[in-house]
Parts: sequence; C-alpha cells; structure tokens
Amino acid sequence: MKKLLITVLFALFSTQVSATMVEIYSLDQKDDQRGFCIDIKGHKSKAKINSGLQAHTCYSYQGSIAIDQGFDSLKLIKDQFYLPAFDVCMEAASNTAAASLQLSKCQDEELQKFKWDNNGRIYLISNIKLCLTVAQGKSRKGGGGSPVHLMRNLTLELCGDTLQAFQMWGARNER
Repeated sequence: MKKLLITVLFALFSTQVSATMVEIYSLDQKDDQRGFCIDIKGHKSKAKINSGLQAHTCYSYQGSIAIDQGFDSLKLIKDQFYLPAFDVCMEAASNTAAASLQLSKCQDEELQKFKWDNNGRIYLISNIKLCLTVAQGKSRKGGGGSPVHLMRNLTLELCGDTLQAFQMWGARNER
C-alpha cells in the first residue's frame, strides 16, 4: 500500500512541467462504489466556497474531474490544497480535533498547510496529530446523480488505527 501511494504520487507530480487537475479521494469507498472525493459544498461551478468542504461522490465516473473537486497538482507538493477554479485553499477552522475544513484566499498561514504522509494520511502541519477524516456512519443523499450522489462531513480528527479507513487518501488525474 505504501509503495503504491508513493508510486502514484511520484507519477502524478514529478514528471509534470505544468500543473494538472487532480481529485483527492478516500481509499475506502465506504457506501458508494464511485468513491468519495474532497468537494466544495454546492454543485460544480455553482459551489459555495463560504460553505466549506465535504466528502462527496467523486464525479470522475462521468469522465472528467469536476471543477469543485479539482486540485492543483503542483501546489499539493508544496503542502497547499488549492482549488484553482475558485482561487481558494483548504483551511482548517482550527488546529484542534473536530475542526471543520473551510476555504479561504490562499496565504502563507499555518491552518492552510497540510502534509501528505507516506501512509496516505493528510495531516495539518501545525498539529501533526490531526488527520483529514471522512465522517463515519451513513452517508447523506445529495440532489443529483444516478444513483443519487452521497455526501459525508470532513473534519480533522486524531490520527489513529481505529480511523484508518476514514483517513487514507489517494490522488488521481483525469482518466
């Protein structure tokens, strides 16, 4: 698993001269075969950046990465989760457990710096004990898709083996 993640990240990031769009997805598909991606709340180009981030059915099954799930690959290797279509970065509401993930203008702030470790976890650099975590339990139904898209909350929680399936992430570019 560790070697696979390193190989995927290396292939995505190291051979590029320019940035590409990538989606960041939970390695565990939970209750949706299409998987869950980090997503801006709202619908694609009409996403509401003031509403923050969630885990949502990945749109790549439709043939491309959605505008509200597309991260800049080159910024990721610089510890910044940047959504270029909206010119915003992922930011933790705080550096404490249960913090939500919001979006803000990209700046050199501690709450916007996240590291992707060799185990597939994404953690807040200012508190390395906190990992990006998909909510447990049953998903909520969205307003579209066939079958209907599913949503889950995203928070920062203590990194640990008991939450491993909810804290493991991968990245892929368009198929």
